[in-house]
Amino acid sequence: MLIIPVKEGESIEKALKKYKKKFERTGTMKQLRERQKFTKPSVKNREQRLKAIYRNEKFGTEE
Repeated sequence: MLIIPVKEGESIEKALKKYKKKFERTGTMKQLRERQKFTKPSVKNREQRLKAIYRNEKFGTEE
């Protein structure tokens, strides 16, 4: 449960902006999207390896 302290005289828009920012930081939506489908651990590992290879080729040290 998110609790947003609202000061006296603070606008609703500002409080909503604080709520949205805090909600995004908790990663709730990202977690919900991940739970919608099951991905086998072997597939996750393969994806991570491919991403690492891509990053290394693109941004790796050039010798």
